[in-house]
Amino acid sequence: MLIKLAALGAAGFVGYQFYRKRRETNEAFAADQAGGPNFAQVRNAGAAATATGDEGKWDAVDEEIDESFPASDPPANY
Repeated sequence: MLIKLAALGAAGFVGYQFYRKRRETNEAFAADQAGGPNFAQVRNAGAAATATGDEGKWDAVDEEIDESFPASDPPANY
């Protein structure tokens, strides 16, 4: 009985560590873009600064929209 309880506790601990690690990651940022105590996490513009790095999938409009964020004005050629 004690061995089963210890195994259940160890499985719970491992599961919690996995959950905490997954929760701390942010898919919007590349590995070197976010971090630190800054509450307003801001990344550089462009596909290379995202976690997916979809540089080949972005066109000129996607790039300009990303560069204009968080401003409320759309790009001039949109």
